[in-house]
Amino acid sequence: MKEALSISIGSSKRNKSAVINLLGEDVHISRIATDGDMKAAREKFIQFDGQVDAFGVGGTDLGFFFADKWYPLYSVLPMVQDVQKTPVADGCGLKNTLEMRCATVLEAEIGAHLDLIGRSVLVMTGVDRYGLLRSFSDAGYKCTFGDILFSLGFPVPLHSERSLKNALVTLIPIISRLPFKWVYPTGERQHQRKPKYTWAFEQASVIAGDSHYITRYMPERLDGKVVVTNTTTADDVDLLTKAGVKYLLTTTPVIEGRSFGTNMMEAALLAVSGFNKKVDYHNHKEYFKMMGELVDAAGFKPELRMLN
Repeated sequence: MKEALSISIGSSKRNKSAVINLLGEDVHISRIATDGDMKAAREKFIQFDGQVDAFGVGGTDLGFFFADKWYPLYSVLPMVQDVQKTPVADGCGLKNTLEMRCATVLEAEIGAHLDLIGRSVLVMTGVDRYGLLRSFSDAGYKCTFGDILFSLGFPVPLHSERSLKNALVTLIPIISRLPFKWVYPTGERQHQRKPKYTWAFEQASVIAGDSHYITRYMPERLDGKVVVTNTTTADDVDLLTKAGVKYLLTTTPVIEGRSFGTNMMEAALLAVSGFNKKVDYHNHKEYFKMMGELVDAAGFKPELRMLN
């Protein structure tokens, strides 16, 4: 049996393991978290290096892929710098293949509902989900990108890829060296609700992006809206249901009642594929091509659920 392990700096309350069949082979997928402790995560990467077939990096990114360029996060890279044998993925491969299909799935499944509520989207952080950005932008949605709103806390919504790219060029040299916990909730902070910029949610018919950003900052009510996200536990689904969300689209498959993160599922695909090289997001074209082929072969597709 193949083994894929996600080591996360998120909350250990979200830990989960399961056995799934991919490409005709069983693979054991598991998530272990260190509650925001990067040093402990680094030690676990060292401990399990060569003992599992693929690693996922959870609760953070190794970098941002945006407009065909990779921007490493220098504050995070030391966490995996000692890994020598096991390939390491942070979900970027799935974010830029599988997540590119989200708008198409929504149109096919609930096009009539979108005709009623309109096609406007709040992408919580476009630099982290370039696939989502392109999916909705290419489909003609009116877009708002919340990178400066929710990552930096300034009331500056962005509405075009060009404006986001300009901001990225200016800010990435700073953000890439800041402690990651300053721009993204880690550990127990992932369970804290701090609604803000509710007008950004209210103006959009679709809320898309990282589940921790959505559940942390969303208002009490999201009646009739569509949420597009990744890692969702039963508690997350319950929160969205009580808030009045109409539809939930998870970009990774639902397994035993929850969807795992893109890093976990990317690692699972690498494990069963026999990929045994270093994942190089700098030179991404061949890697993304391979990941798209694995996604198709495994039958992965965004999964839609009606909540209300």
